[in-house]
Amino acid sequence: MSHTAHIRSHRKPRRSASTLAMRAGVAGGVLGTLAVAGASGSANAAEPVTQTLELPTLTADLAVQAAQSADATQQAAANYQLLAERDAAAAKAAKQAESDLADARKKAAEAKKKAEETARKEAAARASRSAARTTLSTTADTGTVSTSTSTSTSTGTSTSTSTSTSTATGSAASVVDFVRAQVGKAYVSGATGPSAYDCSGLVQTAFRQVGISLPRVSQDQSTAGTQVSLDNLQPGDILYWGSAGSAYHVGVYVGGGMFVGAQNPSTGVVERPLSYDPPTGAVRVL
Repeated sequence: MSHTAHIRSHRKPRRSASTLAMRAGVAGGVLGTLAVAGASGSANAAEPVTQTLELPTLTADLAVQAAQSADATQQAAANYQLLAERDAAAAKAAKQAESDLADARKKAAEAKKKAEETARKEAAARASRSAARTTLSTTADTGTVSTSTSTSTSTGTSTSTSTSTSTATGSAASVVDFVRAQVGKAYVSGATGPSAYDCSGLVQTAFRQVGISLPRVSQDQSTAGTQVSLDNLQPGDILYWGSAGSAYHVGVYVGGGMFVGAQNPSTGVVERPLSYDPPTGAVRVL
């Protein structure tokens, strides 16, 4: 007998195949359960992650809505500002229109007043001319003067101008006195006094003294009244040189075969006999 025969064996007894199979099945079931549970746990753990991923989408939507709201507010403010500007412009235009209307009414009133004043002066001038003509036609001739002037031509022939005139009265006397008072003053083209004249400026200013408005230039003054013969001149008649309607020079007949005119820059305003520069024709406005 071996010396170890009495020692109890420590080896574990062999398990049977059925026992091992049963234990393997149990272990497999437990592992399957754990796997299912793990999967379920993993699924449950993923839910917060899914919600966290959706948060940026919700935040972006809110940002878009906020931006749209800001744009709408800004547009509304711009619309209000535009309306305010339009209202201000309309108010300004209305105020300007009211001012323009007031100015137009003022100018119209001034124009009406000026037209009435002009009409009054013209009526007074017509009355004055009518009175002067009546005086000339009813007053007996006093101090009739007969004059005869002659000029020689280069051919040796002579021409004569005879005048028979009465002493100036009324408006004609005023015109004669005025032009004689200007004798000695300078001749300046375009001047109408008081220190200088040209020919038509002297005539126009002289007749203005008695309320008669004559055209400014010689051409028009030569047709401003009734054409009269040089043989029947009266003081105050307008003499012209050249053709009626295209005269180049004018003067005033002052009686006694004399005229006053602004001749040229060398002589200025002078009183000369008709023979000094015989006129072409004459018109009477008084």
